Amino acid sequence: MTTTPDSQRHATYREVLANPRFRLLFVTRTLTVTADSLRIMTLSVLVFTTTGSPLLGALTFGVGFLPQLAGSLFLGSLADRVRPRLLVVAGHVLFCATAAAAGLVHLPVPVLLLLFAAVACLTPVFSGVSIRLVAETLTGDAYVLGRSLSNMSASAAQLIGLAGGGVAIASLGPRNSLLLSSGAYLVAAIAVRVRLPDLPGPAETPRHGSGPSVLRHSWSESGKLLADRTVRTLLLAQWLPSAFVAGAESLVVPFAGGQSMSVGSTGTLLACLPVGMLAGDLVVGRFLAPAARERLVPALVTVLGAPLLIFAVDPPWVVCAVLLLITGTGFAYGLGLQRPFLDAVPETARGQAFGLLSAGMMSSQGLGPVAFGTIAEFTGAGTAMALSGLATLGIAIQLTRRRTTSDS
Repeated sequence: MTTTPDSQRHATYREVLANPRFRLLFVTRTLTVTADSLRIMTLSVLVFTTTGSPLLGALTFGVGFLPQLAGSLFLGSLADRVRPRLLVVAGHVLFCATAAAAGLVHLPVPVLLLLFAAVACLTPVFSGVSIRLVAETLTGDAYVLGRSLSNMSASAAQLIGLAGGGVAIASLGPRNSLLLSSGAYLVAAIAVRVRLPDLPGPAETPRHGSGPSVLRHSWSESGKLLADRTVRTLLLAQWLPSAFVAGAESLVVPFAGGQSMSVGSTGTLLACLPVGMLAGDLVVGRFLAPAARERLVPALVTVLGAPLLIFAVDPPWVVCAVLLLITGTGFAYGLGLQRPFLDAVPETARGQAFGLLSAGMMSSQGLGPVAFGTIAEFTGAGTAMALSGLATLGIAIQLTRRRTTSDS
């Protein structure tokens, strides 16, 4: 693959944030990720207090993620066929309306779950068009740093949303907290409607009923993307390590419980991964040139998985914290895959490709805890965490072989 001089020029975070369109998308996405975390946490509390069922409370978390892959496969082409401002605003308004409905109306729990599962099916469309807008707004290394900023802000926003969610629920109650979340979505929708130009989509839906249906076109384009070996490899390279590490992360609480660690220590361990992610993205994005980031992808995936191997010997709390912090920094490997993925997908299918990437990440991170949680039932939490690290190292080996083959 030939790279242009612009793609290898090292951009800066200041340069990226100076772009008004990206700044608008960045700020509104940070706001809505915070609102998402608040909404999900509040709904889980509301469902659990209503039913007393831990299973339904946990299902409320998962129902927002697992349906996304189906939505991407069957509806993803909308991200490339409808004007982006209309889609982004519609997404914010839809989340605003559903959060408000859950807060104002005492809906039965099955109806609540179905409502948010249906909205989750459309999430890849909204996320796909947003990332496509970033790709059209920023070029070369600026695009990679834009994604880096988005990743860091999303991690911070999730922490703020979860921490603020506890305060909001305690002071306002669950239903008023949902209304607070609804208000945040509304603010984002108004900001995008007022400040984002009404740009055309690259392949807007033809008028008078001509052209394939959304379902047929989405399924066809998804098939083409997954049939492309390069695109498929880059998708799996981003999905699988995240799924394996999510499996390990889900076992931190039972591991700490088995080691008789305090609740405060367990909370600190859970915070180490996102803190490491923030640090890794900042350092790799700020100090490494584009070519170096892409060259170091296998090494960073190794950093992601190798520390987890030590959990097999039940290390003490301080060592666990350091290991999880180091593991978190390895997530910066994704920065080295951003530009190759962008270059590999057709320009007219970028929205669907980004939606598929996002939906696959969400779904795989939901399946990882199930897989390694099942393993932990037979092996113990520490051994299962080590096995997740071993699986991640397997991906690093495959990426090394692929890079060696492409360079030869």
